[in-house]
Amino acid sequence: MKVLMVNKFLYPNGGSETYIFKIGEYLTAQGHEVQYFGMEHAGRIVGNHAECYTKDMDFHTGKLQKLLYPFQILYSTDAKKKMRAVLEDFQPEVVHLNNFNYQLTPSVIYAVKEYEKAHKQKIKIVFTAHDYQLLCPNHMMLNPNTKEMCERCAKGKFSNCTKGNCIHGSKVKSLLGSMEGYLYRLLKTYQYIDTIICPSEFMKEKFDANSLFAGKTIALHNFIDKVGIKADTKGVEKSSYVLYFGRYAEEKGIQTLLNVCKKCPEIPFVFAGNGPLESAVNEVENIQNVGFQTGEKLVRLIRNASFTIIPSEWYENCPFSVMEAQMYGTPVLGARIGGIPELIREGETGELFRAGDADDLQRKLTDLWQDTKKVEQYTANCATISFDTLAEYCEKLKKIYTC
Repeated sequence: MKVLMVNKFLYPNGGSETYIFKIGEYLTAQGHEVQYFGMEHAGRIVGNHAECYTKDMDFHTGKLQKLLYPFQILYSTDAKKKMRAVLEDFQPEVVHLNNFNYQLTPSVIYAVKEYEKAHKQKIKIVFTAHDYQLLCPNHMMLNPNTKEMCERCAKGKFSNCTKGNCIHGSKVKSLLGSMEGYLYRLLKTYQYIDTIICPSEFMKEKFDANSLFAGKTIALHNFIDKVGIKADTKGVEKSSYVLYFGRYAEEKGIQTLLNVCKKCPEIPFVFAGNGPLESAVNEVENIQNVGFQTGEKLVRLIRNASFTIIPSEWYENCPFSVMEAQMYGTPVLGARIGGIPELIREGETGELFRAGDADDLQRKLTDLWQDTKKVEQYTANCATISFDTLAEYCEKLKKIYTC
């Protein structure tokens, strides 16, 4: 099978990149051919035989004000032309879209349709929704100014993005986001996508509420990329601390968590991460900030924690932090929002609290901290948790490719 992975970034940058690299590695090891299309970048680690990539575009450096950028954001003739060249050279059976809006634009979909028409050959178009971009121009369904969850654009009323200055607080960027949404709604471009993979049932429900996507969606939780990561609590000595690991940002519920930490001076917390609220984290006396951690150091922090907290205040999709904690044998106290509740067996491997509710968080936090027997039971139950391995996930993915 020949699979073309499409993603704006072709270097390690975040979750979607890890996703395409891992899947590509597995499929290649299984004898399939995988190539990649996206932006050129000095750090690019994957590619295609035609050596065709779009120019690197960074919208966080002020370059958005350049004359041609607004047009390139909406529709990229360069991306379409180069995508077509890759298709002609590789002749894939499947095009697997990931993050493509703004930098690559949906023009890549039209390249596929033109190729199909010219060759009279059907290419399966699969899209993995790593966020809510097709429903919300700022991709989070979160108004960054009011800090409230917002679904006003979800069914196609994209003017709300402009009204709320929802993209980086910029009227210009928000207007472009609205224009992009309306343009591709008018053209019905996304009707050409055969299957939309939603990493949570919650996200699937949001997509299904839009008539353009209903009937195309499949809920498929993310994979744990380490085979044999199953929780093994034997020989692991739990330490007396509560762990938060992730980004120190408002939408992650950090401010609410910090307020609760201050009210619980008897509980020691360890924070592993970084982000815009790091200075606020450092001001709380009972928090040890160990900074961003990876690899074995992070694994030890997770395994040794009494339990972890996931206090998000936006529609989290399928956070690896929830899955990893339980797979490493550590219970999770998570916010009841987005896809988080799907990943925790409440009352067995963790607890849930109302997102953004400091009182509920404090109550659940202190109860769990004081009830060591419950934590021990939850820890033991984590050994029975099961999430797809990379191999299991890819076998399901191959069925989606060929059905």
